[in-house]
Amino acid sequence: MKKCLATLLLLLVGCAGTPQSDDTLAQLMDDTWQLQLSSSPTLAERFGDADAAGRLADVSPQALARRDAAYRALLARAEALDADALNAEERVDLAILSGILNNRVDAYAFGEHLMPLSSEGGFHAYVASFARSARLENDADVAHYLSRLEALPVYFDQQIAWMRQGLAQGVTVPQVVLTGFEDSIQAFIPETPEQSLYYRPLEALGEEHAEARARGLALVRDAVIPAYQGYYDFFVGEYRPGARQSIAATELPDGPAYYENRVRHFTTLPMTADQVHQLGLEEVARIRAEMEAVIAEQGYEGSFADFLVFLRTDPQFYAQTPEELLRYAAYLSKQADAMLPRFFKTLPRTPYGIMEVPAEIAPKYTTGRYSGASADDQPGYYWVNTYALDKRPLYEMEALTLHEAVPGHHLQIALSQEQEVHPLRRYHYISAFGEGWGLYAEKLGLEGGFYQDPYSNFGRLTYEMWRACRLVVDTGMHAKGWSRERAQAFLADNTALSLHNVGTEIDRYISWPGQALSYKVGELTLWRLRSKAQDALGERFDLREFHDLILLGGSMPLAELERQVDAWIVQQQQG
Repeated sequence: MKKCLATLLLLLVGCAGTPQSDDTLAQLMDDTWQLQLSSSPTLAERFGDADAAGRLADVSPQALARRDAAYRALLARAEALDADALNAEERVDLAILSGILNNRVDAYAFGEHLMPLSSEGGFHAYVASFARSARLENDADVAHYLSRLEALPVYFDQQIAWMRQGLAQGVTVPQVVLTGFEDSIQAFIPETPEQSLYYRPLEALGEEHAEARARGLALVRDAVIPAYQGYYDFFVGEYRPGARQSIAATELPDGPAYYENRVRHFTTLPMTADQVHQLGLEEVARIRAEMEAVIAEQGYEGSFADFLVFLRTDPQFYAQTPEELLRYAAYLSKQADAMLPRFFKTLPRTPYGIMEVPAEIAPKYTTGRYSGASADDQPGYYWVNTYALDKRPLYEMEALTLHEAVPGHHLQIALSQEQEVHPLRRYHYISAFGEGWGLYAEKLGLEGGFYQDPYSNFGRLTYEMWRACRLVVDTGMHAKGWSRERAQAFLADNTALSLHNVGTEIDRYISWPGQALSYKVGELTLWRLRSKAQDALGERFDLREFHDLILLGGSMPLAELERQVDAWIVQQQQG
């Protein structure tokens, strides 16, 4: 794996516009994978490049321009391949590859690198992962860690330079979603360097590393903390005051084309914003009727709005301590584990744990998330947000657990990473597939008897409604002139989400255009394909076999998934 990645990058740039006549799909995938490794020291380290552990990503103008040229060259080669000459699996590989290359080219062309932050977090928080996960077991590990500390100010300067360019061009995150964002930067500026997250891995070293520990402390004091302080000052004094007032992605330069591009990217389908919006309205009406039925079954005599106030305010629905919430999540996770054999033939060898969302990002972070294993000797993690416990209702935890842990993201991602396919495919995540599966997993809990309490079933419905509302409010704000307040009201009026979550979610959609569309579009596709297979096969339909088909192929565009299901149906019919 320790190839001269920089040389490869230059070679890829050199062949831009000159597709190779003897190209093969396998070679193209190898070249794309090597380019990804050369661009991401974190990824390269994970796959055996020991020297990468001492570097941070180079996001200078020169580096990004070289990468863009390389990705354009790869895309030209991919477009020159004869898709008709490929077998079924190779066509999936090509579809995944084309999606990766097109997205890289499009993201750079539309200037996404000018906005290395969102309402949830940004480069300043994500780069800290190397400190959180550091395992300093030998002299080389220590040297590499110190090298990354030394490189951090340059990385911050590069990102700030892009943000300044974004200010000049009107390509910024909307100002309205940045309130309080500075707190996530301040969290990395402790009173003393010894309290820094970046010093913790060094603090555990023995006396034989006393000199390295002292050097690391000096770097934290003189390089790392000043870098964060400089970013804080820039953000508060320059970026947020100068950020754009509009919220719609269509208000960006070339904004209408950008948003339609994001719609297609995140759904993997040739859908327009208008089509997505209408689908969302239809789903909202359907789910609202189911929610009303659950309320009626409880004999509740108030209005729908009154019932939501009851759920949001009654203490019985909220944990009193972070430990209580984490223990409840752990209990539900084991209940979900027990459900798996009934629905799945193949289970992953990789386990998962439960942990709190890191405190420095928790206030503006979503309710929960899955973090995949970083190596085959590491687990995945189901993250639970314990910030503002009175905004984290227990009646949502069943659906959240099924989505983020099993049979949702952990099951899907861990199985994908254990398949013997090209690493470009094994470790790629397509939102419409993965998030669609997570939402499908929530509803699968009904068949598994998971929602015994009517409130938890209402919580499941409110989560499904939440994803349906996303289709409406994302397209509403970015393509139909909706205000932030209108979107917040629509989400608050139709779901039992806490008002805190309503606010953080709407801000997430504003700063991440299109991503919220992937959930419902993917889930509806999965249920449609399941019904299609059941109708075609009748008594021959085996749900566990069907789930193996869906998961063992890994993440793929929805059109390719349908082709896989169609072929499987024919195969089953023939014997």
